[in-house]
Amino acid sequence: MTTTAERTSTGILVTGGAGFVGSTYVRTLLRTASADHTVTVLDKLTYAGSLANLASVHDDPRLSFVRGDICDAGLVDRLMAGQDQVVHFAAESHVDRSITDGGAFARTNVLGTQTLLDAAVRHRVGTFVHVSTDEVYGSIAEGASDEDRLLAPSSAYSAAKAGSDLLALAHHRTHGLDVRITRCSNNYGPHQFPEKIIPLFITRLLGGRPVPLYGEGLNRRDWLHVEDHCLGIELVRTRGRAGRVYNIGGGVELTNRELTARLLAACGAGWDRVDYVADRKGHDFRYCVDWTRARDELGYRPRHDFERGLAATVAWYRDNRAWWEPLKARCHA
Repeated sequence: MTTTAERTSTGILVTGGAGFVGSTYVRTLLRTASADHTVTVLDKLTYAGSLANLASVHDDPRLSFVRGDICDAGLVDRLMAGQDQVVHFAAESHVDRSITDGGAFARTNVLGTQTLLDAAVRHRVGTFVHVSTDEVYGSIAEGASDEDRLLAPSSAYSAAKAGSDLLALAHHRTHGLDVRITRCSNNYGPHQFPEKIIPLFITRLLGGRPVPLYGEGLNRRDWLHVEDHCLGIELVRTRGRAGRVYNIGGGVELTNRELTARLLAACGAGWDRVDYVADRKGHDFRYCVDWTRARDELGYRPRHDFERGLAATVAWYRDNRAWWEPLKARCHA
């Protein structure tokens, strides 16, 4: 892996490519892309990003890594000059953190996205895939949110993501930039930073510690394996339409209590290890997306069975303590 990006007619800039989903996408892309594709990763390496996530592709000559901030207009402009496509993952993403520090979310998710979009227009980038979240739709009592649903974000995180979605679509309508937006369900899988519920619970249970369950554990989420998410993103990049939004779902809806039961069983623990804690502020009750458009237009279907995927995820964390133990010590998770 080199440390600077070189100009190429098939260059892809991946922002946030050292994070959980971004690094999974980079590893997948380098495994499947042709030899004339190059990938430049731009990542600030904040607490949730790590070069260890790219260790398996470190020596691939098609990969370049640049440490930097998407809000750095000069750096972004220099990098964008050598790219044909952008896949934009970089974001502050943890809702709990957004409750106490919303400014960081507005800066990175809104201003950073604006910086990238402006540079993409200047340098006539071919395709800009903007990776977003189902949380922009807000909580729904029943049914599933399709891509035309009114946005109703509840947290600083989801509001900042909704803002970045609208900026991206505005650049398509005003400048003709080929913007494609994905909105995904809750992700799980290896390499996820241990502040999110599944890796938080797994690592605490493996360490003999209790797990904190918000409220009565009745909030509902749809679960999507990170590799299925990346499959959907790649379908959008290669087959999607300009100016379109595509939901990417997993088709597995569980309450947090049902999820906890599965994690306890997988880790050989009982309900005595669960601490019921006060619900967080503005906690959305239920998310669910309708991914018919991605299925019908792109042929998207999730491939991972949830039970097997969750078991494999638990096994990965059990076998990779050297990856997550230093992270937990640093973030006190």
